Amino acid sequence: MFRLSNLLNSVISNTPARVLDGSIAIWNFTNRCNLSCLHCYSKADLDAVDTLTTKQIMDTLPKLKANGVKFIIFSGGEPLTRKDLFDIANRCRELGIITYLSTNGLYVKTSNALKILDTFDYVGISIDGSPKVHDSFRGLEGSFVESMKAVDLLNSYGKSKVGIRFTITKDTYDDLEFIFELAQKHNIPKIYISHLVYSGRGLENLEMDISKKQRIEAVNYIIDKAFEYHESGKDIEIVTGNMEMDAILFYDRFIQKYPQHTKEMEKRLIAWGGNSAGRKLLNIDSEGFVKPDPFFPRKIGNIINQDFSDIWTNEPRELLQKLRIHPRELSGKCDGCSYLSICNGGSRSRAYAIYGDMWAEDPSCYLSEEKTKGNKND
Repeated sequence: MFRLSNLLNSVISNTPARVLDGSIAIWNFTNRCNLSCLHCYSKADLDAVDTLTTKQIMDTLPKLKANGVKFIIFSGGEPLTRKDLFDIANRCRELGIITYLSTNGLYVKTSNALKILDTFDYVGISIDGSPKVHDSFRGLEGSFVESMKAVDLLNSYGKSKVGIRFTITKDTYDDLEFIFELAQKHNIPKIYISHLVYSGRGLENLEMDISKKQRIEAVNYIIDKAFEYHESGKDIEIVTGNMEMDAILFYDRFIQKYPQHTKEMEKRLIAWGGNSAGRKLLNIDSEGFVKPDPFFPRKIGNIINQDFSDIWTNEPRELLQKLRIHPRELSGKCDGCSYLSICNGGSRSRAYAIYGDMWAEDPSCYLSEEKTKGNKND
């Protein structure tokens, strides 16, 4: 993920950026869900049965910690359908692992809101546009109202730990401005904007992705808001995900506005390193399979019958070893791109979905050939 607001504010103020000291695990604890979202990479539904036992999860947590995992994002399906979820999160806290909860918010009620806030370090609730658009996208009439009730309820406790998550598609593209207006109106402290990755229902619905022209317009709008919030002192953090090329568009704008900070920004962007699948990011799915990211087309092991330490550290597959080369050795316009050390080539899942080649360029990259071969400071 690209924390553009944090990076912008920290460079201008000459303070340390919030960096990832360790790895992130996105863990799909269940494939059971009360919604049928069009873009769902795990194809979750209400009929799914949990595969992983509480013991299998608890036995794996110390191994994650021992192998450098500092953050776990609790995902699904809808993670709040698991009755042992709070026990798992509390064990993470005992181990010193930071926990994020990714939820649709429909199971957040007055009876459990404070418990959620006291248990998790951050909560992200999915909002995919205005009520009509959101309900259609999520497959349930009235879900927008219920999800926003959860956002407002959790934020009413004044802990500033709850943000909204939004995925850009053709269906939601026109509601990007609405999302920012919503955050401002409801005093929501964080907006996470995800680009579509071709996996799960996202692969089946490939036609729902936006064009490169639309993507550039959307990213420029997001960057505009980041600078607006910085300059006005508005405390709303903006993060984008699954499109590391956003950092390059941001960098271009930044050096135009703050040329005196060019070297420091470039240094921090390279240290950030772009796409980190298989390096600082991993996924464990609801059946225990380990993958370099949640969308990845290949599995590298399973925690049910393998030790996580062997999968991730002791005996990493050649695939992991290649993913951990930075910058990656890629073909297409990535080969020789002057920005590769920043974005690291973007999504390998999208490359595989479109070209059948894990090491091809990311087909969603919106940088022109002229741009990729030019000088970063041009």
